[in-house]
Amino acid sequence: MVGFKPTDVPPTATVKFIGAGTAACIADLFTFPLDTAKVRLQYKGVFGTISTMVKTEGPRSLYNGLVAGLQRQMSFASVRIGLYDSVKQFYTKGSEHVGIGSRLLAGCTTGAMAVAIAQPTDVVKVRFQAQANVSSSKRYKGTMDAYRTIAKEEGMRGLWKGTSPNITRSALVNCTELVTYDLIKDSLLKSNLMSDTLPCHFTSAFGAGFCTTVIASPVDVVKTRYMNSAKGQYQSALNCALTMLRKEGPMAFYKGFMPSFLRLGSWNVVMFVTYEQLKRAMMSARVSWEAPF
Repeated sequence: MVGFKPTDVPPTATVKFIGAGTAACIADLFTFPLDTAKVRLQYKGVFGTISTMVKTEGPRSLYNGLVAGLQRQMSFASVRIGLYDSVKQFYTKGSEHVGIGSRLLAGCTTGAMAVAIAQPTDVVKVRFQAQANVSSSKRYKGTMDAYRTIAKEEGMRGLWKGTSPNITRSALVNCTELVTYDLIKDSLLKSNLMSDTLPCHFTSAFGAGFCTTVIASPVDVVKTRYMNSAKGQYQSALNCALTMLRKEGPMAFYKGFMPSFLRLGSWNVVMFVTYEQLKRAMMSARVSWEAPF
């Protein structure tokens, strides 16, 4: 794959916003079966889960909740990734020196903003992924039916169920993912080990994916368990976590670590590589469009 060369004009906030959402959707299309397997993990490993789902429910079961997932990425990733640089510049007041504190603060801010906007899409996505793809087991007929049913049966609060653990998770994921990618990429460029090209983006994204999985897995497990629980099963996300710890032990928080890493690692690689290329492609197109004939 030949990447687009960097332009002299830095990408605008709009380009980053649109590019991040689009890149995240592309990454979801590639990695959604791994995400579904992580939610449904109950057989012998991630590939055993995928194989069993295909045999018993058909290949389409691997993409349960894809529509809600793409809706989530267009709203969620556009904010948490696309606005990250702008918020980071806001906290540093435009200074060229960007410390770790400003990066972390920017990651927390855009992560929390994204959850406030996209939480209903996440609730629907997780519930679709968790349900078996057979008529007798389906809770919802379609994506819009899921939104309507949840709002009707559980109230508007049902659509924002799990917001607190998701804000925590999003802050952790955003800080780890974006800040780690930022730091690895900066280090590689400043030490002249790599230039700002595809190999650099791939290496930085892979490292970000691994670090993110280690940090975010416990919160991710609690979030998924709580969001997919029956009404009244847990008093709160904290109660869900304490119940898991008491009944299943600390290792329960890292259940499905390998599929989580396979998913986050591959998602990060596809997303960041695509994001970097989209930014350059859109800016090149803009420069060409604005150039005098």
